[in-house]
Amino acid sequence: MDVKTGLFYVFAAILLFAAFRVITARNPVYAVLFLVLAFFQACGIWLLLKAEFLAITLVLVYVGAVMVLFLFVVMMLDLKIDAMRQSFWKHLPLAATLGTVVVLEMAAVLMTNFRISDESRAAQFAGQQLLPVSNTKELGKLLYSVYIYPVQVAAVILLVAMIAAIALTLRARKDSKTINPSEQVRVRADERLQVLQQEPTRQAATAGATEDKK
Repeated sequence: MDVKTGLFYVFAAILLFAAFRVITARNPVYAVLFLVLAFFQACGIWLLLKAEFLAITLVLVYVGAVMVLFLFVVMMLDLKIDAMRQSFWKHLPLAATLGTVVVLEMAAVLMTNFRISDESRAAQFAGQQLLPVSNTKELGKLLYSVYIYPVQVAAVILLVAMIAAIALTLRARKDSKTINPSEQVRVRADERLQVLQQEPTRQAATAGATEDKK
């Protein structure tokens, strides 16, 4: 076993352990941290597969942005952990069924489409000169040529999600005070300050003070 194979087994073992701890950790903060660890191990596996662009994208986008945001949200929200633990066994059958279906689908894909014999691989690369190819360049060609329509659909979905998030944030809520900037700019001084004339509630004690002096 060479060094590359050994590193793959190390990364895969840590990845499986981190993924298992994501769903079994009692504290949501620990679950998010284990998910970050799982992403780093997947990044290492992609580096072994010479997919440097995907590896650095995983670190920058998911670990550097998404998971940090999740961590701040989990730490800022007042999560009811006891209520979440009570509903765990309630949703366990459905979660186990969905997990089994996903595992069977992945096994079917791996056993049918990714099995290439040594003869077909030798025939495929026979007579071809191996040239240095940039996987980032090839990935860009595929995304904007063969998969241009899925990319456009994904971009539209992300745009709609961004607009919906902004609309939900800027909606008028009854429990919060909002200020209209246009009305605030047009306000005048006499509309903000009003002087009221009020009679004094107590009279000056001039007579009583004179008698006391005498």
